[in-house]
Amino acid sequence: MLAVIESTEGGYCAIFERHLNHPVNQVWGMLTENEKLGTWFPELKADELREGGYIKFDMGDGTFEKMEILELTDEAVLEYTWGEDIVRFELAKEPNGCRLVLIEKINKLTDHTPRDLAGWHVCLDVIEKLLDGKTVNSRKVEWQKWYEQYVTTVEDL
Repeated sequence: MLAVIESTEGGYCAIFERHLNHPVNQVWGMLTENEKLGTWFPELKADELREGGYIKFDMGDGTFEKMEILELTDEAVLEYTWGEDIVRFELAKEPNGCRLVLIEKINKLTDHTPRDLAGWHVCLDVIEKLLDGKTVNSRKVEWQKWYEQYVTTVEDL
């Protein structure tokens, strides 16, 4: 269940894949509708949901970082900048739900990379649990478990 991390010409690529027992439109709503987006990533807000629009990240100090939407195909692709990196969500219909792929295009590996990877990992798990109607007890405990594994994975690259 760990992301697959590959070296690319321009840096690295982390690929997370989940098979969800929910239709594409429900998963798409979790990625693009602010009230649903806020349930799994409260710091994010879709602003001008279109190519060239923005996802805003609340820095917690009254400021926001604007992350430009690079590609948007309704119920299929959402790609935006993430600092110096790029985050891309892809959805595809499957017989019993959909496939959700998160691709993070990483410019360069830093000490912060395992933190982000563990964070995305937990976020995807939280999306699935919320769609399944389950509650999420402690993201921090889950994050710590995955963080340690991603530290080792990044060190091995």
